[in-house]
Amino acid sequence: MSLRIRRAMICGARGGIGEALVEALLERRETEKIYGSVREHPGERLEQLAREDARLSLLRLDMQREDTIAAAASCVGQETAALDLLINATGLLHREGISPEKRLRDVDPSAMAELFAVNATGPLLVAKHFHELLRGSEPTALINLSARVGSIADNRLGGWYGYRSSKAALNMLTRGLSIELRRRAPQLVVAAIHPGTVATDLSAPFRGNVPQDALQTPATAAARILSVVTSLTVQDSGGFFAYDGEAIQW
Repeated sequence: MSLRIRRAMICGARGGIGEALVEALLERRETEKIYGSVREHPGERLEQLAREDARLSLLRLDMQREDTIAAAASCVGQETAALDLLINATGLLHREGISPEKRLRDVDPSAMAELFAVNATGPLLVAKHFHELLRGSEPTALINLSARVGSIADNRLGGWYGYRSSKAALNMLTRGLSIELRRRAPQLVVAAIHPGTVATDLSAPFRGNVPQDALQTPATAAARILSVVTSLTVQDSGGFFAYDGEAIQW
C-alpha cells in the first residue's frame, strides 16, 4: 500500500523548498489539510495561499524553542487525529554572522551550536512532539530534508564543519528515530532526503559553480521530493536518499 497524502505538516514553510512543498500539496486533489509552520512572519505568498485555500493553516514554530514545537503539535492534534506526512524543511547554512567555514580558524562555537540547534536538535524535537500523530494503520512518513554534504562517506572536500556535521547528526538522528518508532508505528517510514541544489536563499551565495542544468527551481525540487516520499516503503525506513531516489551512503 502506497502513501496517500491527505493530511500533511510542513515545518519551515516560509523557506523556498517548504513553500514549494505547500503549493505542490495544495495542487493534489487528495490533500484535505496542510499545516505549514513559520518561525516569524509567513510572507506574502503563504498568507495569500492561506486566504485563498482553507485547507492551509499556518502555525508558529521555532526550531530553537521546544515550547513552540509542543504548542504547534498540540494545536494540530486538537484539529486532526492523524497526519500522513511530516516534512522538516527547515535548515540553516548561513546568516549574518554565520558562514560555512573554509578552515579551522573560522570555527566559532556559538555558530556551531546554532547550526546544530536548527539542523539537528530541532527536527528531533519535532519528532518528539509530533510522532503520535503519525501512528496510523495506513502508511505514514516522517521526512527530514538533509544534504549530501552531511554524508561522511562522501566528504572529499572538507571544510563547512558546522553545516556538514549538523547534517551528519541529523542523518544519525533519523536512523535512530526509524529504529525506535518502528516498534510503535510499523507503517511509519522515517527517512532523510537530499533535495539537491535548489535556487533558494540558502544556496544563493554558494551556487556560482553549479551547472545551470543542475540547479533546480523550488517547484521542481518539491515535485521530486514528493515523488521520492510516495515511493518509499517501510523497508526504506532509516535510509538516506537523493531527490532522484538514489540511496546515499551515510
